[in-house]
Amino acid sequence: MSRTASLGVLLAMGLLSACGTSSSVSREVASPSLTVTTTTATTTTAPPETTAAPAFAFTGQPVPVAPQSASEAATTIEEAMRVLRSEDDAAWSAAGHQLQVTVRSLTRHPDWQEDVMAALPTDIAVLTQRHLNARRSLGLLHQGFEPQPELPRWEIIEPEPLDQLIDHYQEAEAATGINWQILAAINLIETGMGRIDGLSTAGAQGPMQFLPTTWEEVAEGGDIDDPHDAIQGAARYLVRRGGLDDIRKGLWGYNNSDYYVDAVLTYAQMFTDDLSALRAVYHWEIYVGSTEGPLWLPVGFIAAEGQTATQYLAENPWALTLPATG
Repeated sequence: MSRTASLGVLLAMGLLSACGTSSSVSREVASPSLTVTTTTATTTTAPPETTAAPAFAFTGQPVPVAPQSASEAATTIEEAMRVLRSEDDAAWSAAGHQLQVTVRSLTRHPDWQEDVMAALPTDIAVLTQRHLNARRSLGLLHQGFEPQPELPRWEIIEPEPLDQLIDHYQEAEAATGINWQILAAINLIETGMGRIDGLSTAGAQGPMQFLPTTWEEVAEGGDIDDPHDAIQGAARYLVRRGGLDDIRKGLWGYNNSDYYVDAVLTYAQMFTDDLSALRAVYHWEIYVGSTEGPLWLPVGFIAAEGQTATQYLAENPWALTLPATG
């Protein structure tokens, strides 16, 4: 794809915590049985400092709480992974989001990291360190992008069920030889497993973020916005860029950055070693970097033209799950 400003780059810093842009909104899928009214660009009143954020988002999802210490972070990570490895599928979404916020907190508190790793069981410590390594790579990829006052013109949609996505990835592996975990990692980094419906600043489209001209190389009659077709196309693209002989070379063709390649390979190794790691990140939410801090955009969010981060936060104070700095 050879793009330097893909949606994946913008997603990189927060994983998922995109740098806000004024990119054009795309097309696509309606969110499930949820009507969201977005504000128009008329006011910029910040929420009162005395207003406590509600415990639930407009979707009814619980708002995760950032840990306040290393010991709290370790306890939270271990509990989240216990749930994600259980059969309690009703609890997976909240556990995945809580894990996401806790990992983000760890990147803000490097002084906690040694104590957290020491407190965690070895297997969970390894997973956590890989999360931090991937975020570090993506943070370096994100260099130069400044938080924006306006929200990107995105719609946040429900991703396909994880089992269905895995079927798509494995079908692509069977057809091309590209490991399916690589495709899952790209899908995560580019659009949060397909949650973001909107163009990148470079004009890339769909859940795997193809430029239309590049898509023509690998489409084979498929739809750039269809998860199944886009995943098959991504595998074919990696093959065309030499990925069967050298996956780093193939991934470099997808995005010309060693940081991007490192992040994809880190996540792919996580998914290979522990399928619960894929289950965890499947439930990660979309965050957009803004001048108000990283703001959570749940499924059902549709940006109004000119909508600012200040307006959104005023109406949705729960969206700031981590402070703007610190």
